[in-house]
Amino acid sequence: MIAAHELEARSLVEMKNGASISVCLPARNEEETVGPIVESIRRSLMTDPATGSPEFLVDQVVVMDDSSTDDTAGSARRAGAEVRAVSEVLPECGPGRGKGNVLWKSVAACTGDIIVWIDADLTSFHPGFVTGLLRPLLSDHRIAMVKGYYHRPQEDGVGGGRTTELMARPLISTFFPHLAHIRQPLGGEYASRRQVLERLPFFEGYGVETGLLIDIAKSHGADSIAQVDLGTRTHRIRPLHDLTAQSMEVLHAAVSRAPGIVWNDEWESVLRRPGRPPVEVVTAERPPLISCDGYHPDPSTTSG
Repeated sequence: MIAAHELEARSLVEMKNGASISVCLPARNEEETVGPIVESIRRSLMTDPATGSPEFLVDQVVVMDDSSTDDTAGSARRAGAEVRAVSEVLPECGPGRGKGNVLWKSVAACTGDIIVWIDADLTSFHPGFVTGLLRPLLSDHRIAMVKGYYHRPQEDGVGGGRTTELMARPLISTFFPHLAHIRQPLGGEYASRRQVLERLPFFEGYGVETGLLIDIAKSHGADSIAQVDLGTRTHRIRPLHDLTAQSMEVLHAAVSRAPGIVWNDEWESVLRRPGRPPVEVVTAERPPLISCDGYHPDPSTTSG
């Protein structure tokens, strides 16, 4: 019997029209979950279950290894992914750090015309995450980005995560009400077109999703951002003190784009909390990739 997501994948193949698709997993110390996710993608979306022919829907699976100290890279390779060390992609563009830096480099490391990002710490992944994110992009050329939303049993099943509800949503509602309908703006499962992504700056830290939403809405219109229900999402829960720094990075991203606000260079990027050492949060931006001399749309010609 063919599973529903396999039937969905077959229908999407007919809609590719020559476009290539990369699925990318940004990862740091995710050896327990990254392998099963890659295996699921390769088994269900890179081979036609009826004929066994390769390259059914997804053309490439890339794991961006961000200086893992466990066996993330080995687990991903054994599962069949292409593994790229973040530090080895576009080294001539200078060092960077943070989730957004990884995503920015992943655009250069991936070969696809469409890039699908999946968090590597998911324990609820199924191939429908990928097919769900792809359908709007393959069926409507006006769509620039697709954001996933989900039922979150770890967060009482509704809304986004703690950083979303306590920081991102109030900021978006205040400064960018045209984006207030986005259910989970900070969710890690989303997809976009290379020609869109390579022309945008990327915040290096956890402000990256906020920045991309704002910038895509500005350049392509809020209607170019679609949303899809991906079902249930469970993942590793981070301690609250980790989320404080993430929230500050989201704050900086939103305020730097907010209409009518002039950025003050004296504003701090150091998180200070009683009883804890100060933390330098990641607020820098990477420029659009097309402005970087080392970037080429064909990653086989990039450094690293």
